[in-house]
Amino acid sequence: MIIAAIAFTGVGLAHLLSGWIAPSLKASIDASKAGGSTIAKYLDSLGSGFFWLIILATIIGVIFSFTKLKKYEGAGASKFGSLFIYLLVATIGMKMDIPWLIENWSKFVHVLVIGLIWMAIHVIVLLGIAKLIKAPFFFVAVGSQANIGGAASAPIVASAFAPALAPVGVLLAVLGYAVGTIGAIFCMELMHAVSL
Repeated sequence: MIIAAIAFTGVGLAHLLSGWIAPSLKASIDASKAGGSTIAKYLDSLGSGFFWLIILATIIGVIFSFTKLKKYEGAGASKFGSLFIYLLVATIGMKMDIPWLIENWSKFVHVLVIGLIWMAIHVIVLLGIAKLIKAPFFFVAVGSQANIGGAASAPIVASAFAPALAPVGVLLAVLGYAVGTIGAIFCMELMHAVSL
C-alpha cells in the first residue's frame, strides 16, 4: 500500500504540474505561430499535457530514487512498476485497429521495415560502442535488453550470467527508462520534422 501511495502521489503531482505547464506553453506556441515563427510548428508537443505528464513522472521517479524512498525497491517496487508498465502497453495495444491494418497492409509493412531498421541501428551502435570501449559481453547483453525489454527482462538476462548480477539489470533498465523517455521524445520530434 505504501508503494502504491508513493506511485500515485508522484503521478498525481505530475498531473498537477502538467496541468499548469502545458496550457501556458501552448498559449506561447500558438502566439509564436500567429507571429509567423517557423520553428513553432515543431514545438507542438511541448503544449501537450500528456507530454509533460510523462516527462514529469519520469523526473519525479528519478528524484525519488535519490531519497529514502529507494528502500522500497527491496519490498518489490520494481515488480509493482513492471505491472503498471504491462498495463500501459496493454492499454496502448487495445487502441490498435486490426481491420485497418488488414486493409492497409502495405503501410503496416512500411512500419515493420522501419522497426527492423531501428533494431539494426540499435545492434550496430551497441556492438560498435562495446568494441570501441572493450566492454564485457555482460554489459552488451544486459544493456540491450534493458533498452528493449526494460526492467521486466533485463534482470533475467543479468541473472543468466550470475544470479548476484540481477540488481545490475534493474539499474540499467531504470536508467534506460529515464534516458529512453527523453530519447523517444527527441526521435518523435525528428520524425515529425521529416513528415512535414
